[in-house]
Amino acid sequence: MPAVTIETDAETLAPEDHELLEWIVAEAERRGNAVISVPADDKGSGFCFTACVWAAHQVPEAVVIGLPERMAQILLDAYVDRAATGGPFEVGKIYDDFFEGVPVTFEHVHPSHYAEYFGSAFVVYPDGDFPALQIIVATPEGKWPWDADAPEGFAQWQPVLTESGRPECWTPGIDGP
Repeated sequence: MPAVTIETDAETLAPEDHELLEWIVAEAERRGNAVISVPADDKGSGFCFTACVWAAHQVPEAVVIGLPERMAQILLDAYVDRAATGGPFEVGKIYDDFFEGVPVTFEHVHPSHYAEYFGSAFVVYPDGDFPALQIIVATPEGKWPWDADAPEGFAQWQPVLTESGRPECWTPGIDGP
């Protein structure tokens, strides 16, 4: 993979942000992307997101919420590998080949969620100028966060990061999951 070029004024970064930027770029050059994990707290579920995928591959950054950290990292790595070599994923389409027996789908992340769910990516993209997808994971029984019969609390555990908090690029049950 060629060296990653970042359009950031490194002189204006705080020392800790400069170190973070160096780590992100090194990870992207070494393994194709950097995955940043944020643990659960009293405000919500843990989540993992990519940083530098847009700069390195022209593939949207991605976030997954509510999965155990190791599973989220595996899912994000698989997303980057496949997207960088095989083209984009379609929002609202079900993909059942990431985890055996557990479908996933994609939705565009509304920029109002970028600061909370892609905070560290702003050292790479200071203007927040990058596309982002959320990888939404169903339960093993095939229930989605928006399903009326989803497990109690599932919609809060895995919020949909659109402006409305529901899928917006498709209609659930009609032209999407």
